[in-house]
Amino acid sequence: MSDTLTIGFLGAGRMATALARGFLHAGLVSADRLRASDVVLAAREAFALETKASVTASNVEVARASSVLVLAVKPDQVTDLLGEIRPASSAAPLVLSIAAGVPLARLEAAAWPGARIIRVMPNTPALVGASASAYARGSTATAADGELAQRLFGSVGLALEVKEKLLDAVTGLSGSGPAYVFQIIEALSDGGVAAGLPRDVATRLAAQTLLGAAKMVLETGQHPGILKDAVCSPGGTTIEGIHELEKGGLRAALMNAVRAAAEKSARLGK
Repeated sequence: MSDTLTIGFLGAGRMATALARGFLHAGLVSADRLRASDVVLAAREAFALETKASVTASNVEVARASSVLVLAVKPDQVTDLLGEIRPASSAAPLVLSIAAGVPLARLEAAAWPGARIIRVMPNTPALVGASASAYARGSTATAADGELAQRLFGSVGLALEVKEKLLDAVTGLSGSGPAYVFQIIEALSDGGVAAGLPRDVATRLAAQTLLGAAKMVLETGQHPGILKDAVCSPGGTTIEGIHELEKGGLRAALMNAVRAAAEKSARLGK
């Protein structure tokens, strides 16, 4: 794939950088076949430093040189951006939009006739090859386009094709989810420090605990409730801790966070 694929990022922020580094690490593209544009000089410089790829302020320049374009700008900038790169549409690039909440119909209406567009919601663990992404194909995107999206985003973690109407829920869960988990890790680390552990030990134990628990869910295929019950001995320490989490409303708070973020994603698309 690396011999024919050229990837351009329109927007060189943190998510673009995370994905670019992931694609490079997976060997899907080389730095000389990767480029990015951004109006912000600091963003361009940071992208170049992390990826060794070429950067520019010109979106049209990147669009003309790329077989795949990743729209990595804020949702309110997408329509103007697609209009700006219309002169480069003769290159017929595949467009992968990671702009939260912007529906395919709006993307296709703003783009050139016949534009092949796939809407994707990744998350930042792409940087370490552990992203959770979901994507939906537009009306003219082919099965081969979907396979390419699967290979790209599957190279940096889990990638699932879903119906577009589910992408707002994906945004609320896995798109925003890393922030929820970071907060949980921080809170567990705080608890460890309160119980007497050094901060560095507490943070490493907390992070590894979440990593290990997640691997058990994915690799055993068992329901999380079953795995939880297996740790809770009658009258033991774990069930005591679970009782406190229930009193604190942990599950309700996480459910509400996902729903609130999903609803915000839906509003961004209007």
